Amino acid sequence: MVRIEQLAEAALTGDALELRSLVQDWLHENPRIADCAAPTSKDSDIVATAAGLAELLALRAQQPPPSWTAAVGGVHEPVFLVKAAQTMRRLRMACENESPLPLRRRGLYAPPDFLSFA
Repeated sequence: MVRIEQLAEAALTGDALELRSLVQDWLHENPRIADCAAPTSKDSDIVATAAGLAELLALRAQQPPPSWTAAVGGVHEPVFLVKAAQTMRRLRMACENESPLPLRRRGLYAPPDFLSFA
């Protein structure tokens, strides 16, 4: 069983292939995203990333997000979830300006279509 923390860990390490695979499995196991359990991690960046991802996936599935996400803040420092954004100025700017709202409000930056094909 895939846990939301695993998605967050893959996202924070920049492992895009692993993240897409985990998202597919997680969505299959959690058809009602609002019922997904809160992360148990003590790492606030993992919890914030998990909340952002849960809200993003709920938005894309046109479902309500889990209630626990409302109480979760952002990451300590801005994080670009696509490694190339660290070296490619235009991609970085696109991520900063067009990142999906559930991610951006937590200090997470990704292209607007991030995980739309997961």
